[in-house]
Amino acid sequence: MAYTETTTTGYGTRVGRSFKSIGSGFVMFCLATALLWWNEGRAVKTDKMLNDAEAACVDMENPNKIDPAMDGELVCASALATTEDVLTDDKFGFSETAIGMSRRVEYYQWVEHAESKSEDKLGGKEVTTTTYTYTTEWTNAPVNSTQFKDPAYQSRNFTIAQVEDGEQWAENVKFGAYKLPESLFHSMSSREAVVLNLNADLLTQFDKAARDVDLRINGNKAVTTTASQPAQVAEAVEAVPDSVKTVVSDSIPQENKVDLDYVHQQGNVLYIGRTPAAPQVGDVRVTFEKIVPAKVTIIAKVKGDTFTKFKAKNGKTFQTLVMGVQDSAEIFESEHAANNMWLWMLRILGIMLVIAGLKGIFGFLETILKVVPFIANIFGWGVGVVCTVVGIVWSLIVIALAWLFYRPLLGIALLALAGFLIWVFAFKGKDKLKELTAKAKKPEVQPQPIES
Repeated sequence: MAYTETTTTGYGTRVGRSFKSIGSGFVMFCLATALLWWNEGRAVKTDKMLNDAEAACVDMENPNKIDPAMDGELVCASALATTEDVLTDDKFGFSETAIGMSRRVEYYQWVEHAESKSEDKLGGKEVTTTTYTYTTEWTNAPVNSTQFKDPAYQSRNFTIAQVEDGEQWAENVKFGAYKLPESLFHSMSSREAVVLNLNADLLTQFDKAARDVDLRINGNKAVTTTASQPAQVAEAVEAVPDSVKTVVSDSIPQENKVDLDYVHQQGNVLYIGRTPAAPQVGDVRVTFEKIVPAKVTIIAKVKGDTFTKFKAKNGKTFQTLVMGVQDSAEIFESEHAANNMWLWMLRILGIMLVIAGLKGIFGFLETILKVVPFIANIFGWGVGVVCTVVGIVWSLIVIALAWLFYRPLLGIALLALAGFLIWVFAFKGKDKLKELTAKAKKPEVQPQPIES
């Protein structure tokens, strides 16, 4: 059931807040302007760096043999990234030969959602009604429910086990005959499930600890599974939804499936709770994955038996790793596309922040008129339109000036072209219009009939 809370803000308080927002609006306006300017420079510098890198890049035909002639060169090479390092999860006591290994923990918790609606009243008051609703969801961290608005949901969250996220990486990753630096292999995405086979004693300890927590929190409501209920447990495990059975396949060997009262192990998921098919608040699920050897393509500068970043003339650096086998042309095309995408995303963000900043600066005008909500709404709509138009124009001016600063030749050429077009339409078009007007006023000569 929804819980509602109503608050009333007086006219004087609202006006005071609106005047305070002038400062924050001005700061936002300045930061947004700086963002637009910086973004143009970032895009230009990145584009030049990519062009320098593309011009300097050479293909490394055989990464399986160290070639001294390649030392110091920016190369594009494809090879199998692999390792012999053994990674150990100290919490759960298992090991895997892998490039990387991760442990992702999720908690089943009550989550508070708030939705507010405000209404202006005659005289300048504002009445805000906030509706709070509560749902159970899987979250990446425990949710503190002591601050929930609805007393019925306060302090209802707990966790049946304490487990932290974890991530570790190999120290020695080979790329043919070369050593791959961390800055490159950390971007590998060849993830696979870690098929668990945990120690029975460890699982028993987790089971007992979870039972103790459940009994302490829920008391007699805690239901345990007895030996006479194996069929129900098996059915519950088989009914685990796809969101829980991460990368778990039907071919998992039966000995990998473990079902205790509060601990259920299957594939790469360890579920701590009574029944995976029916999650309860406090349940925890842990998903284990690893980065396995895979064929990758890198663009980086050769440094002895390893690689480092390429430094362009403008000081920007570059290196990249992509999955699979690709040629340098494909990679650089993708990098240019990504740079252009970020350019437009940050442009749009900057323009929106400029408009928001202007609305923050001039929003007090609308608030002052809130004594008569109808008039204030009309005036506020007008202020919004003006701020939007001014914000867009200002943003375009900043972008244009940035182009002149970072790309002077292109910027001047564009301004010259724009000036020429204005001259053509303003003057030549005017002359053409006079000519057409004169023709329209000139009487037409009627053809004379030919006498026979």
